[in-house]
Amino acid sequence: MYPLLALLGLVSGPWLARVAARLAVRDRGGRPSLVAVVLTAVLSAVLLPGAVALTGPRPATAALVWLAGAALVLGAVDLAGHRLPDVVTYPACAVCGTALVADAALLGTWPALLRGVLAAAAAFGLAALGAAVSPEGLGFGDVKLLGLLGLVLGWVGWGVLLAGVFVGLLCGALVSLLLLATRRAGWRTALPFGPPLLLGAAVALAVAGPVPLP
Repeated sequence: MYPLLALLGLVSGPWLARVAARLAVRDRGGRPSLVAVVLTAVLSAVLLPGAVALTGPRPATAALVWLAGAALVLGAVDLAGHRLPDVVTYPACAVCGTALVADAALLGTWPALLRGVLAAAAAFGLAALGAAVSPEGLGFGDVKLLGLLGLVLGWVGWGVLLAGVFVGLLCGALVSLLLLATRRAGWRTALPFGPPLLLGAAVALAVAGPVPLP
């Protein structure tokens, strides 16, 4: 099964790269570079079977699969245009929420769903407060992304959410220091915050391992 999922990821990767390129330039004629196409295809081939391996055949798997695809698009757009478009984030929230509700209804995972909702509210609220205090450092797109990640990572566990945010912040800080050290950015240079958060989420989920059926 996993080789077929990897093949599906390879096939869908170029389409995801094309969507990201169009959203980055806000033009339906936007085209991704060859490097972007190859990188997205490879990452998709890894993330798709990885998402299925984490949860197995259950409704919640749809949430992780959709989040994986959305993450590739959001990360690419944020790197290119410093934006996290709502046209990707909102459907991801809807699909993930619906999948987790279906999982609770069919498998009785209501405590996990409640934890995910509480985690989403907490992540969104704290991020919104941070954006209000320092809008230069955290945009509202980042706030909505944190709410989405809070829902999915919180559904898996509070520790996974905390680990994901910590790794994301750490990666972002390390990249910022590297850019400063190489003089490719200044102290006031706006850097995309989405990709480190998404990387932190992927690392936390991978380390957490498979989520057992109830």
